[in-house]
Amino acid sequence: MSSVPIAFCSGMFRAAGLVALALLLTLTAASAERRVALVLGNSQYQHAAALANPARDGQAMAERLKDLGFEVVSGFDLTKQQTQATVAQFAKQVRGAEIALFFYAGHGLQVSGKNYLLPVDAALEDETSLDFEAVSVDFVLRQMSRETSIRLVFLDACRDNPLADVLAKATGIKGASSGLAEIPIENGGAGTLVAFAASPNQLAYDGSGDHSPFTTALLQHIGESNVSITEAMNRVTSDVFKATAGKQRPWINVSLTTEVVLHKVDLNAPLIVGEANPPQAEAGSETRNTGAAPGQAVDQLALNALREKIPKLATDEPILFDRPVKFGDPAIDGKSIAQLITGEPLFSPVEGLDKSVWQGKHCDGCHQWNETRLCDQAKNFAANDVSVLRLQHPLGTRFKVALAKWAQGGCK
Repeated sequence: MSSVPIAFCSGMFRAAGLVALALLLTLTAASAERRVALVLGNSQYQHAAALANPARDGQAMAERLKDLGFEVVSGFDLTKQQTQATVAQFAKQVRGAEIALFFYAGHGLQVSGKNYLLPVDAALEDETSLDFEAVSVDFVLRQMSRETSIRLVFLDACRDNPLADVLAKATGIKGASSGLAEIPIENGGAGTLVAFAASPNQLAYDGSGDHSPFTTALLQHIGESNVSITEAMNRVTSDVFKATAGKQRPWINVSLTTEVVLHKVDLNAPLIVGEANPPQAEAGSETRNTGAAPGQAVDQLALNALREKIPKLATDEPILFDRPVKFGDPAIDGKSIAQLITGEPLFSPVEGLDKSVWQGKHCDGCHQWNETRLCDQAKNFAANDVSVLRLQHPLGTRFKVALAKWAQGGCK
């Protein structure tokens, strides 16, 4: 058998119809451009020990991307055949999109400078197994590059991979090193960003929480308001480096010719939208039979749609001021309201504010929060529920949802 060089790596007021929706949901960018994402996550490997987080990582990322206006094609714990069918669906759907995005979590490896993703049925008994059992990253990239302007790739695939050892022994290669190979960025459109969970020759940790360190940071920063994708990835890199005590540093290869912001918010937009020229109900619509004026019916539909966008907490239990809360956000899960208001903000409370002004500061230092003052704010969120979507909060939208529920329970 011939020797082959081989390295390895495993988102209560009247709204002016749909215009108000686009404004208050802060998805103006998504409404102006078509976004399509492919999300894959493999945990339940048949010929290797199961990985704890990749399927959960993928599912969480799929939901986050939907909130950001992406059409999402996703698959979890897929075989080679299922993976090819999912990529084929994505290839048809992504054609002509302004932004094409690919996220993968699971095992991966590189051989002779080419990267491969491993479906759950991969065994890798010999060198030819790559062609029949693995999926080439280049193959996926070709599908997302047809008539698209911007390509964003996120590979959380550098985990310690026992299947790599099997292939190394089968090909007679010794001393294999870890790390995916660099992906060349081709010219075309507005450019490409490729983000690896770890630098070359580093392993990416699966993590002891619900998500890997890389995906945890990506979920936190990819949807931040008015933050470019390159700045978001700088924050991801910093978070992962700190979370792993310097053992893992994400690696970013970027060639973007334009600023890419996935979550644009007009900070000067009023909370209460004016009602000049309100949209009229279409002829034949059900509004004729509701007993309400057409404009009122449209407004109610808009409010209902907004309420559906309010994120849910990961618990139905009462929210207490000094008890840990299951927010459903890994950045703040397990902390109490009392803890969070005395902690540091996750990002600048005002876009463009110099880091020296807010980093290392406590939230209650600026807001002069105490339990009574915070309760007054929480009552506003409870009474005007959709106002939690007005602006992103430095502690996350779910923090405001929890405050509203805390107020509904009497601010105990």
